[in-house]
Amino acid sequence: MKAYIFPGQGSQFVGMGKELYEQHEEARKLFDKANEILGFSITDIMFNGTEEELKQTKVTQPAIFLHSVAQAAVAADFKPDMVAGHSLGEFSALVASKVLSFEDALRLVSKRALAMQAACEANPSTMAAILGLDDEKVEQVCAEVEGEVVVAANYNCPGQLVISGSNRGIEIACEKMKEAGAKRALPLPVGGAFHSPLMKPAEEELAKAIQETTFSQGICPVYQNVDARPHTDPEEIKLNLIQQLTAPVRWTQSVQQMIADGATHFVECGPGKVLQGLVKKIERTAEVSSAV
Repeated sequence: MKAYIFPGQGSQFVGMGKELYEQHEEARKLFDKANEILGFSITDIMFNGTEEELKQTKVTQPAIFLHSVAQAAVAADFKPDMVAGHSLGEFSALVASKVLSFEDALRLVSKRALAMQAACEANPSTMAAILGLDDEKVEQVCAEVEGEVVVAANYNCPGQLVISGSNRGIEIACEKMKEAGAKRALPLPVGGAFHSPLMKPAEEELAKAIQETTFSQGICPVYQNVDARPHTDPEEIKLNLIQQLTAPVRWTQSVQQMIADGATHFVECGPGKVLQGLVKKIERTAEVSSAV
């Protein structure tokens, strides 16, 4: 069985999507439509912008979404048995499974990016990658940091967990993680504490937009970040998508569940190969490839 997977923030690069735009009319239509919906030329920034411009959350999120959806749209023999996306990638997965229209999903992604940016500015915060500790130990250390917000945010693969919280909280937690035996505790160059309670203002803002958007019955199950379970019911998908901003991304558990449900081949749609690497670390025998 084939699972299509879609990356999140961090996989962007200058020049992304240019080849798709030049070689495929269907992709070109999506890119042009995106410029129209967003009210600025995101293609200019993607194809010819600077890394700095591309790194702004309000640009990064729609850019990765657009690249991923366009790649899925032109992929040969695109017949997903199941889909999943890492954080932002969940929106691309929902378009690929026909739960959301491209236009509606892009509007939500843009709103999500702006709401997250505002939450970051209102409450300076950050994230850090913890390598070489098991999940339970990381959770325990987070719980021991008193008076600050620190939570497990991204379960990426065994031995790689990203934590999220206040600047001071992450600083303290990184020290404690090293003391507990972590190989590394690396602060990440991100704008804020994604997938933590500090994103509550963004979640509330996005919830309203999600509730007002039409979600359809999908053509295949979507394995959602919040609970790592397969979903086809539009109302359930909506609720999980709303919670996603403040809840952890359960990527390890999602991939394990997809494999348990019969997935043998994971195809990554979007810039980079980050998810293929994570899948291989979760299950060595899984087949992985990029969509072409």
